[in-house]
Amino acid sequence: MKKVFLMLAAGMMAASVNAQNTAITSNKAGDNWYLGINAGVATPTLGHAWVSDVAPNVGVRLGKNLTTVFGLAAEGNAYYYQNGACYPNGKTVIDAMNVNLLGTFNLSNLFAGYKGEPRGFEVIALGGFGWAHDFGGASKANGITSKVAVDFALNMGAAKAWQLYLEPSLNYGLQSFGAGNYGSNFKYNLAKSNFQLNLGVNYKFGNSNGTHNFAAAQLRDQAEIDGLNAKINELRADNNAKDGKIAASARTIAELQKKLAACEARPTTAAVVEKTENVLQPHVIFRQGKSTIDAAQYASIEMVAKYMKNHKDAKVKVQGYASPEGSKELNQKLSEARAEAVKTALVKKYKIAADRITIEGLGATDKLSAENDFNRVAMFVDVTK
Repeated sequence: MKKVFLMLAAGMMAASVNAQNTAITSNKAGDNWYLGINAGVATPTLGHAWVSDVAPNVGVRLGKNLTTVFGLAAEGNAYYYQNGACYPNGKTVIDAMNVNLLGTFNLSNLFAGYKGEPRGFEVIALGGFGWAHDFGGASKANGITSKVAVDFALNMGAAKAWQLYLEPSLNYGLQSFGAGNYGSNFKYNLAKSNFQLNLGVNYKFGNSNGTHNFAAAQLRDQAEIDGLNAKINELRADNNAKDGKIAASARTIAELQKKLAACEARPTTAAVVEKTENVLQPHVIFRQGKSTIDAAQYASIEMVAKYMKNHKDAKVKVQGYASPEGSKELNQKLSEARAEAVKTALVKKYKIAADRITIEGLGATDKLSAENDFNRVAMFVDVTK
């Protein structure tokens, strides 16, 4: 006999291992709880007529599924007054009550596995111990009880949040306590096991995974992981290349600022401007072929704006130049665009009235400096009369 039990246990363990081949999301403390009600009839299995001594009962059950196979539940049932040997005459409507702590075992999931959602039909075994109180007679006895049951359950609804079950069970009285000779009447006396048939419904509360049940975890295979790692490495290489471009641009800006400082330190000669206007010192330097203003050049424009704000009557002409590279027509348009860009900055950024500023594109020149970088400029001339 011992070998038979060992073989059965080994078979159940092997079936369970083979069945549970789906990874399940974690079961948090607030997940997989359910609450239900049930009702049915109970009758003694020995010493009484099954039909004449039938007693109705109602109950509630609160449970939590700890895994797809195993769970815990607490339930309480009240048995109502009957005239019969099973339930002695008493003064209360409720003849007896029983509270059980049960373990639940989902046999369908144990042997067939769980594929990410519950089946439409499941078989669930239950077993555990409880405490009972008999309100009938003079004894008012209490007792320790046990229960074994099987639930034939239907999971209903699109989300399978509702579970309807039919539950046949055997309830045993293990040990009774109380005054008087109540042994022959106490419902849960060991000699008087009871058969019970109940119909119940459970509602399974929502879980953190967005469903009302255990859900399959989203696993990734090695090929997908390798592909993601390759994409990460590609993005990392692209980022490093962009870092190199940024560093090169920073060096270019530093060189231009150094040239600008050297240019501003040079004395202005009569050959630079042949006219007799009052040329203001700040210059705005542009990149080759560009008419957009670099951030570092706004310092010169700000100096002119400050001058015009301090001298309310002052009027300024912005003269744009280009270096000799390129065609004459292109350099003329480029010099005009540079002057216009500086005027726009004075008007929009520094709020100088537009009618105080005129512009002039003077095309290409090589007279401002021996370095072409310093011929791509916009200059300011005070034309106040």
